[in-house]
Amino acid sequence: MEIKRDSYLKQLISYRFDGLVKVITGIRRCGKSYLLKNIYRDYLIENGVKEEQIITIELDLAKDIQYRNPLILSSFVREKVEKSKEEYYLFVDEIQMSDEVANPYNSDGKKITFYDALNDLRALSNLDVYVTGSNSKMLSSDILTEFRGRSDEIRVHPLSFAEYYSFVGGDKNEAFDEYAFYGGMPLILSRPNDMAKMNYLKSLFSEVYIKDIVERKRIERQDVLEQILDLLCSSVGSLTNPTKIANTLKSKQGGSISANTIRAYIGHLEDAFLFSESQRYDVKGKSYFDSPNKYYCEDIGLRNARIGFRQQEMTHIMENIIYNELHIRQFSVDVGVVYARTLSEKGNSIRTPREIDFVVNTGGKRIYIQSAYAMPTDEKAEAELRPFSLTGDSFPKIVVRKDIGKRWYDDHGILNINVIDFLLDKELI
Repeated sequence: MEIKRDSYLKQLISYRFDGLVKVITGIRRCGKSYLLKNIYRDYLIENGVKEEQIITIELDLAKDIQYRNPLILSSFVREKVEKSKEEYYLFVDEIQMSDEVANPYNSDGKKITFYDALNDLRALSNLDVYVTGSNSKMLSSDILTEFRGRSDEIRVHPLSFAEYYSFVGGDKNEAFDEYAFYGGMPLILSRPNDMAKMNYLKSLFSEVYIKDIVERKRIERQDVLEQILDLLCSSVGSLTNPTKIANTLKSKQGGSISANTIRAYIGHLEDAFLFSESQRYDVKGKSYFDSPNKYYCEDIGLRNARIGFRQQEMTHIMENIIYNELHIRQFSVDVGVVYARTLSEKGNSIRTPREIDFVVNTGGKRIYIQSAYAMPTDEKAEAELRPFSLTGDSFPKIVVRKDIGKRWYDDHGILNINVIDFLLDKELI
């Protein structure tokens, strides 16, 4: 049985023969290559494309090692395509394995890279070019800059809960509990038992992600990078900034690590798609705060594995899952800040900030969302819902919960919905 990844397939179909290079990005092991070489390939063949019209080059395999030279790659594809009237599709997998080579016409000039080869091939009107890669050399978020507006990005994420559930089926609550523990890295579904799943997720950090970042960014303090990683995993959904992290590390180990170093290392983790930053937004003031902000892990299973499957606080885990779901649906997501008037100990009126977990924007639409695992008391409900009343507008408001069954609206028009229903209802927002 194949995992359905229909949203990404639709993006690929919509970009078909648009004259740009399709760059498939995302964290390693999230299913980029499978999407291209299996799901999209099957679609093309089912819709009349002949197998010989699809040129697949796998740069990590010995059979295609010669094409790591971008000049040989370009020459091979041109020879096959430019004299034909047929339309061709070029799939280049593991593009980060491509080598830089000397310019044969100017040995002292700038080296030739895969960017040059792909931009050259893009000019062929009967060729549609797709590339993917599996480490941070390729998956840097600045790759699109290298193509200077001549590419489309298809950002692939680990499995959403809807994708996960479409494969596992069964009881939805049991499926959600598994997903909240092990996350949505596709290969998790093929691991035979709990221990194998845990070991796989742990190995992704030790054998893949950290090594990639250290190699690519030439990290001198790997120990600091890993400590930052641990702190971010432990504090998903909590406000933090580089200065706060630097102070925490100083108190733990002594010595001094600058906030600028911390900021750079966090940037490397974001660059490799391990974390996303959510900025704080003043809802009424319509402006962003510099700091502190929140960081969410790209996959909750990876987060759990990094901290040894401890700290299973469902409030933070559910918040991270909802944030990821909103990103998968391609929404812009901020942390909302509103202000209430409260009395100080001396009886003075003071302006007190309150938080809305997610301010979700798409086009001209806005939706406010609170993640509340449970609201067992009136006091808890008041604390969660009070920020909604302080926005001063009538945009839709949703509280996502785990402690209710069917969805319902309260007297203020706020939708209360179970987290599983929220994750499975693609038309809700």
